[in-house]
Amino acid sequence: MSLAISALEYISNVKNGNTTAEEFIAKTLDQISKHESNLHAFISINEKALEQARAIDKKIKSKEKIGAFYGMPVSIKDNICIKDGKTTCASKMLLDYVSPYDATVVSKLKSQEAILIGKTNLDEFAMGVATEFSAFGPSKNPWNADYVPGGSSGGSAVSVSALGCVASLGSDTGGSVRNPASFCSVVGLKPTYGLVSRYGLVSYANSIEQIGPIARKVEDVALLLNHITGKDPNDSTTVDNQNQDYLTGIDSGMQGKKIGIIKEMSSGESLDKNVESAFWRAVDSFEKLGSKIEEMSLDMVEFTVATYYILTTAEAGSNLSRYDNLRYGYSMDLEGYEFKSYISKARRNFGPEVTRRMILGGFIPSAGFAGKYLLKALKVKNKLKKQIIEAFKKFDFLISPTVPILPFKFGEKIDDPLAMYMADINTVTANLTGVPAISVPFEIHNGLPIGIQIHANSLQEKQLLQAAYALQGTTNLPGVPL
Repeated sequence: MSLAISALEYISNVKNGNTTAEEFIAKTLDQISKHESNLHAFISINEKALEQARAIDKKIKSKEKIGAFYGMPVSIKDNICIKDGKTTCASKMLLDYVSPYDATVVSKLKSQEAILIGKTNLDEFAMGVATEFSAFGPSKNPWNADYVPGGSSGGSAVSVSALGCVASLGSDTGGSVRNPASFCSVVGLKPTYGLVSRYGLVSYANSIEQIGPIARKVEDVALLLNHITGKDPNDSTTVDNQNQDYLTGIDSGMQGKKIGIIKEMSSGESLDKNVESAFWRAVDSFEKLGSKIEEMSLDMVEFTVATYYILTTAEAGSNLSRYDNLRYGYSMDLEGYEFKSYISKARRNFGPEVTRRMILGGFIPSAGFAGKYLLKALKVKNKLKKQIIEAFKKFDFLISPTVPILPFKFGEKIDDPLAMYMADINTVTANLTGVPAISVPFEIHNGLPIGIQIHANSLQEKQLLQAAYALQGTTNLPGVPL
């Protein structure tokens, strides 16, 4: 049986005896082994995966109660904790850190008998848009290994696209699920803030980050969402979604739905002409599905990238201060150091992007500058939130290209941080406002993927997935050319 199947197809095949969990996991591990040296999607592999698959097959054979995933392989971004396994955040600072507990999302997946096939590569501490800033080397785009896969959840998107798992969990602070989903031609969802527990996610910017699913099909994202959402006593920001079923009715269609085209995200000199052309073909697809489409404006979008980096670096500067190499870190002799000099020396193991953001994070909220930068950024965030609330009084959905550019070559933007940061301009709005957004694969241009982004109002994931599923139905994309 082909590895290029959906989660629903996998479950159906195992249920019907067309394959076993062990057979599928064995083929998946072979696929990872075959391509990992080139793509580098994973930081670590679950050495007990086959053993766990056999145990699930045994339960199925003896007609014991079985979880919803039937041994389906799912990869996990390596900033999400799995008990007794390494959680490195792709940083030398956490080279040997072993988590003593499971993240809530991991517990939920385990309870439904998903097999966590491995931990995926990322930009160090989830800070980047290309997965170039991993301490263990970059992940490569499976569509063309000369190009970046997006970031920071690049390894997760690559693992799904390259058939190293059926689905994955990443984290999205400013587009880190949607950006690589677009660049790797897979589906990536950033849920409403609080819909999915962040307990066990290594903190970057607590006020806006979310764990989100990545899969090859929209319906697979819906299936995963069914099992990772809900109130969590370990995360006070979580909301009760009342056991919403995101899969039922996913084929409801788009007849009569009102869609707003975000002008600031869908035009301008920074928008690649090939991306722009694909976007307008997507607009045409929605019109043919019966949607009513109108251009609208979110004029605060112009300031979102600056706002995002001001707020997130301030939070990151605080969150990363815990890495003093005393509680977390690596082996380094204490002898011969005064306290501050030891910490300073130890932190030299942070990579360049993390170092840059920590320095910014210390400067921005400091005396004399908080009013100039931090307070202004909070005002922009508040104004943007008000604009989004008003927009959803008129529209069911807002659409744009996911990323304004095509995947770029390695090293192309690494010496120009501002140019790299601008790749986030279409994705950060969802994080700053807390609303859900999804990237759907739409076209392949000269061998490079293009994704379309759809926003919905807070806690409207069910409707958002219906829109994404409808758009998916208008495409007929090739598989990854491995």
